[in-house]
Amino acid sequence: MSTQPQSHARHARAVLVLGLPLIGGNLAQLAVGFTDTVMLGWYQVETLAAGVIASSYFFVFFIAASGFSNAVLPMVAKSAAIGDETQIRRVTRMGLWLSALWAVILMPFMWWSGPILRILGQTPEIADLAQDYLRIAGWGLIPSLLVMVMKSYLSALERTQVVLWVTILGALANGVANWLLIFGNWGFPELGIRGAALASLVLYVLMLVGLCVYAVLSLPQHELFRRFWRPDWEAFASVYRLGWPIGITLLAEVGLFAASAIMMGWLGTLPLAAHGIALQLATATFMVHIGLSQAATVRSGRAFGARDVGDLLRGAQVAMALSLATVLCTVILFLALPELLMGLFLDPDDPNRAQIIAIGVGLLAVAALFQLADGSQVVVMGLLRGVQDTKSPMVIAALSYWGIGLPAGYVFGFIVGWGAVGIWIGLVLGLTFAAVLMLWRFWVQRRWVKQMQMEPVQAVP
Repeated sequence: MSTQPQSHARHARAVLVLGLPLIGGNLAQLAVGFTDTVMLGWYQVETLAAGVIASSYFFVFFIAASGFSNAVLPMVAKSAAIGDETQIRRVTRMGLWLSALWAVILMPFMWWSGPILRILGQTPEIADLAQDYLRIAGWGLIPSLLVMVMKSYLSALERTQVVLWVTILGALANGVANWLLIFGNWGFPELGIRGAALASLVLYVLMLVGLCVYAVLSLPQHELFRRFWRPDWEAFASVYRLGWPIGITLLAEVGLFAASAIMMGWLGTLPLAAHGIALQLATATFMVHIGLSQAATVRSGRAFGARDVGDLLRGAQVAMALSLATVLCTVILFLALPELLMGLFLDPDDPNRAQIIAIGVGLLAVAALFQLADGSQVVVMGLLRGVQDTKSPMVIAALSYWGIGLPAGYVFGFIVGWGAVGIWIGLVLGLTFAAVLMLWRFWVQRRWVKQMQMEPVQAVP
């Protein structure tokens, strides 16, 4: 099957039309964590530190199970390229099955998180506060993972506008709920960190309902939930095979940042709070690269299904160029306005404000260094997912993040004695190594080209 070649300009327009709503949706989703961090910081520094630990802990388990939703994205994109709507339904439905199953399996780790965090070196006060959060937020694993599957399904079909608006409305509702439940405004109970968890749980349920209603009304031909209880073991196995390496890959990277938060906790409450704020800022810019990566997955997945090597390469060049432009803007921002950015998260009257900002300024300088590596590796990872290459990136991620990044962070942070900045230098080294190897895998080795040449042509139904 062949398609009409597209110029780089047309690819850029297509990536931006697809990617901008995804970027907006990712930023709106990040606003949930941003709002939690800001409001918990206004509430109490100890509560902020516990929130950083709890959200990092939750995200590790969430991301480990999100590999199946990420697998749905290229599989639906490929099926859409050849017009196979039956396969679209099959893989999406089994993605929902697998995500729900893993959420149930992981729930005990949320409920008994306190003892686990104490074993990992956190103080009893911080561990208990984090457990208060996780015992409520843990129930949100099921709806949050199902939301990820629905987002992948709709994004692969280029229905990204609804993903954007549902996420924005959810983030706004979460901010209001936080204001009511953390501080006890308008007669609501003052729940502190538990209020932030409850607000997030309600958010995920509402988002899931909204996306499912849209899918049923706008895409009735897929009959997504008809006889939903019936297993489809062939599709189940296909999503599992593609998804579990993605989950391990994501876990390796997120686990690196979570482990860095644990090590920050060893340095004390103030470095941990500064780390949480700086990480929120770095993650905000990373969401742009994630959106470009998701768009790259859809575009490369469609070209992969159409077996158009030239179109796939041109789209990849455009996605990488857009990511580089974002990196340049981010570096300027982090180096020019670090005190202002850090101060947004802290109460002006907090006696620890100056110390936290001083630590955070150094962390943002290091964050500026790893923007290029972080943006490059996530976009090329999206391209590799589009061509359904997931096992090699898994090996690269595990080696880079845990074989290089984490040990280097420990050495520079504690043995060399550079503290919080040393831990972040370890992040830079791990991300750089991953970026180099993944770029080599996609651009030099090009195993996906041979797969496209060997795969039989599939007729459009």
